[in-house]
Amino acid sequence: MTLISFVVPVYDVQGYLRECLDSILGQSFTDIEVIAIDDKSPDHSGDILAEYAARDPRLRVISLDENEGQGPARNRGAAMATGDYIWFLDSDDWLAEGAIQAVADRLADTTAEVLIVDWARAYWTGRVDRSIPGQRFHLAPPVFAAREWPEVLDILHVPWNKVIRRDLLERIDFHFRSGWYEDVPFTYRLLLTADRISLLDRTCVYYRRRRSGAATGTLGDGHFAIFPNWAQVFDTFDDSRPGAAELRALLFRRMIWHFLMVRGNDDRMPKHLRKRYFGEMTDHYRRYLPPGGYPRPGGVEGLKHRLVARGGHHTFQALRLAFRANAFTKRKARKYKRKASKAARSTAKLGREALLRAYYQVQLRLPMDPKLALYAAYWYRGYSCNPAAVYAKARELAPDVHGVWVVRRDKVDTMPPGVDYVVSGTPSYYRALARAHWLVNNVNWPDMVVKRPGSVHLMTHHGTPLKVMGIDQIAYPGGVGDPDFGAQMRRADRWDYSITANAFTSEMWARAYPCRYETLETGYPRNDRLAQATPEEVARVRAELGIAPTDRVVLYAPTHREHHPGYHPPFDAATLLNAVGPNGLLLIRSHYFHDRANAPVTRREIERVRDVSGYPSVEDLYLAADVLVTDYSSLMFDYSVLDRPIVIYAPDWQAYRLVRGVYFDIMAEPPGAVATSFPDLVALFRADAVDDDAATKARSQFRARFSSLEDGHAAERVVRRVFRDEPA
Repeated sequence: MTLISFVVPVYDVQGYLRECLDSILGQSFTDIEVIAIDDKSPDHSGDILAEYAARDPRLRVISLDENEGQGPARNRGAAMATGDYIWFLDSDDWLAEGAIQAVADRLADTTAEVLIVDWARAYWTGRVDRSIPGQRFHLAPPVFAAREWPEVLDILHVPWNKVIRRDLLERIDFHFRSGWYEDVPFTYRLLLTADRISLLDRTCVYYRRRRSGAATGTLGDGHFAIFPNWAQVFDTFDDSRPGAAELRALLFRRMIWHFLMVRGNDDRMPKHLRKRYFGEMTDHYRRYLPPGGYPRPGGVEGLKHRLVARGGHHTFQALRLAFRANAFTKRKARKYKRKASKAARSTAKLGREALLRAYYQVQLRLPMDPKLALYAAYWYRGYSCNPAAVYAKARELAPDVHGVWVVRRDKVDTMPPGVDYVVSGTPSYYRALARAHWLVNNVNWPDMVVKRPGSVHLMTHHGTPLKVMGIDQIAYPGGVGDPDFGAQMRRADRWDYSITANAFTSEMWARAYPCRYETLETGYPRNDRLAQATPEEVARVRAELGIAPTDRVVLYAPTHREHHPGYHPPFDAATLLNAVGPNGLLLIRSHYFHDRANAPVTRREIERVRDVSGYPSVEDLYLAADVLVTDYSSLMFDYSVLDRPIVIYAPDWQAYRLVRGVYFDIMAEPPGAVATSFPDLVALFRADAVDDDAATKARSQFRARFSSLEDGHAAERVVRRVFRDEPA
């Protein structure tokens, strides 16, 4: 028989689910089963479960037709469990390596009915804190009942830190409630019933403290569910059991602590509900106060208890505001000193900027222009990428919207005729930033931009990610260009919509940018042109670039390496051209082109090599090229829409993946042929292996994963959703 059945409810966790499943199924101890309940998840979690179940029979998936909530989902999973023990694990958390073996060993040693494991809180910032109660686990007896070691009642009341004998669950016939705080009656029913409890002094679970999406950080009246759940604990309490009086008193203290913890979190309790919530606290205090009293804490915490007992909401609120005001004053004093010092060093520079910022603040107080859409791309470098495709389609489908671009002064001459624009840093720029209804960008707007109520921010991004992005970069400090992840997330908090080109990107952005936005999984608008390209358009583009119909064009476009400035892969244009053949033409889109002209070349070879780094339209280059050679650039995902040969040339792959970090192994799942050295790259072309059967099969699999949505109508889908408010 299976030792442990993992029960994993799944809802809206596409960015974290793989890590959770890998942490269970990848352990050395294998005598387990995993029952995952797809609780009508709105994202790709169901697809991920199906993928894992297809390759590992230990995973069983229950797919629900309607969303029931975490508690009922757990009930369904527990009913199907066959293991001796059940371990409820949340689908955004993960197990430490070796955790299951350690649990199995402890269960064998103790025959515990409930085994509580230690855990650590893993924050989105990368900080990991071991649990405070876990630091006292070594003080507990090897096996005990709650009356013998009452401190167990102060251990976090959640299901995921407990491994429970299935027959104990069946004996108490417990069923989770729907709604929040359903784990309270579950925990204390178990602990008060079990005769054999044990603790494992080892971090087994990493509890993810999500930046957004968790109930603990959700504002609303759902937190009132705490009261009926605690009422269930006391209404079912058995006063006839040994040590009942002491246990009831300690549970009461724990209940008031829990109430106050929720009340003290402004991310949970809206202002207009705080008085009502306090009244509920007082009612429960008076209803369940033990006849013999309870060990009330001292100090400020004890004062809070006394205010709850007498219903002193106004005094409680006044004291709370006083404490916060004192802390705020101290923080402001420290901040003022830092600002004063900084301002003294840069007064002259800040003069004009301060005036413009003041002008921006004035404009923010004026009404938004309901017909103004502001566009930008690549930090104001001009008209390009996804924003340009959205702009063009909006002119067609939402002609009443006035589109205006932001452009740097040195890029003004690149703007197409008829496209309205403002120059960055001018009063017109600040006015448009403040007054626009829609703001569309493929990178983030500056930190100073205010998200006005009612405004709509569309983040288009500018590529499918191979390299890690957002807060996923915390694990790869050597490749981080912007270490202020808090600022990154605050910029992303402004997004209303985030465009993705495929399910993979949706999953990765959910991890990298854990903010509240709607994902538009539409394909990339900029790729509409590639999907709709005709042979006639290809011929026209090649002719405009001076490329003959018989030329075999190779586009070489390596990516920038933030962690290794100045590096360029070994490359010799003449040698590669010789391998391509007499009709070869090499286009190099790279900032380092001239650095590579080391080997002597003939005049003809120079004529057959072109630096197209400054060419304004990369889409033209895609259409003109017969083969793409790249390394880790997102260009490969766009170019795959054309279904033409792609070669991965990655001589520094091992260093890149370790330092910069990647989301998947491009060597194992390439879009075509692979070379890890320049001689290998040359050999591929000489052997005509860039488009052989193996390369074609790899490209087909790559396209199925990353390009299936690219049907030429992505921009239309985006415009209809964002500008015309049509259903996704």
